[in-house]
Amino acid sequence: MTHARIKLLIAEDEKNLGLVLQKELSRLGHDVTLVHDGSAALQVAKEIDFDVAILDIMMPGASGIEVLREIRKQDQPPEVLIMTGHATVETALQAMKLGAYDYLTKPCHIQELEAVVVKSYEKRQLRRENLILQTRLDYKDKTPDIVVASKLMSDVMSLVRKVAASNAVVLVTGESGTGKELVAHAVHHFSQRYSGPFIDISCAAIQETLLESELFGYEAGAFTGARKRKMGLLELATGGTLFLDEIGEMSLTLQSKVLRVLETQTFYRVGGTKKVEVDVRIIAATNRDLDGYVAEGKFRSDLLFRINNFSIKLPPLRDRPEDIPSLAEHFLAKVSGGSEASFTPEAMEVMMQYGWPGNVRELRNVIERAVILASQPEIGVEDLPVEICSGNGKSDKKAGSNGHTDAAISLDEIKKQQILKVLEQTGWHQGRAAEILGISPSTLYRQLRSYGLTRSRRVSELMF
Repeated sequence: MTHARIKLLIAEDEKNLGLVLQKELSRLGHDVTLVHDGSAALQVAKEIDFDVAILDIMMPGASGIEVLREIRKQDQPPEVLIMTGHATVETALQAMKLGAYDYLTKPCHIQELEAVVVKSYEKRQLRRENLILQTRLDYKDKTPDIVVASKLMSDVMSLVRKVAASNAVVLVTGESGTGKELVAHAVHHFSQRYSGPFIDISCAAIQETLLESELFGYEAGAFTGARKRKMGLLELATGGTLFLDEIGEMSLTLQSKVLRVLETQTFYRVGGTKKVEVDVRIIAATNRDLDGYVAEGKFRSDLLFRINNFSIKLPPLRDRPEDIPSLAEHFLAKVSGGSEASFTPEAMEVMMQYGWPGNVRELRNVIERAVILASQPEIGVEDLPVEICSGNGKSDKKAGSNGHTDAAISLDEIKKQQILKVLEQTGWHQGRAAEILGISPSTLYRQLRSYGLTRSRRVSELMF
């Protein structure tokens, strides 16, 4: 029966026995490091990420129990097997309480030792998998929420399925809000790495030094506050996908390190000297012109060549208006919690004619806001933001109570109506009203003063 290649540390002061163990376990396919005292064991355990450590209980420098106690302080410690020729119940209990996986007496058969090594390795792998599951950043094992009605997006999804079948690096491009992260999720979902983790990070949201430690992890003592080793997102994503959003904002120094990962699937933790091996697929995304960045010296041309093997370009929402009704209905169903909410034909027409500079993200935010503002299940034009209504080039000739038409109402008056409506819904709580309107409380206060709005004045007195 074949097993994984396990990284083993053997600390044995009896040199002949140590050499025999090293030879036999290496012959069985394991990567074995041999030392002959406790101090050397502690030192090498700081440099190499071992899966299993076999420690003699009586050694010069530091005993097996002392080494066990220190090793267990690591962020991802190896499983420890204690071995001795002088077994006692007391030492066995002490070793197990300190976290040893098992306690063996000399002499022992190689087959018996290797079986225990494999079981302890499997326990460590299970612990690692649990850590990965906890660090999957709320990735849900379901088909990504991508609504497709237009031919442009149908072509995109067709390319997504084809690219997903490979392990190639993918670059997703498009304007902000077009859904680049959803496409990255889809590539992962349809790939053979589906059961592995999907981990994402925004290269623009974190400063360079922190981004490096987040990606690659760090060793204890690498910098102030680094008290123990920390695994980076690259390690946590192994067996799955790492999504580098806004890769155009990454520094040239980090770009070179990411290029090395793409070429070799290896890297060094911050402050580390041990090469870490990973199996991870990288998907990158940007709303920048990377070719222009290369010309300006802001982006490495070799990295662009490497990540641009497969490029998926997302069209802006204004180029695929036939997607707007499906997207709007999809967001409305999600936000309204499955209630009988709907749009009036006029509201849908307004949304169809709007240019959506913020793309799908803006549409989603508008729907969420409209659901909050709407006084009835059917969302009308009056529930949509002013900029969308004023940008459609049309006005309804509906008479008001003073005989004027809506066409004669200015943008300022429309804003007054919207502010008053939100204030009435929130009981004139200006903080909540400002949050719904998407402005600061101080801005709302200034607008109330400029419009002469107070709670004692009725809407009809101000508007008609």
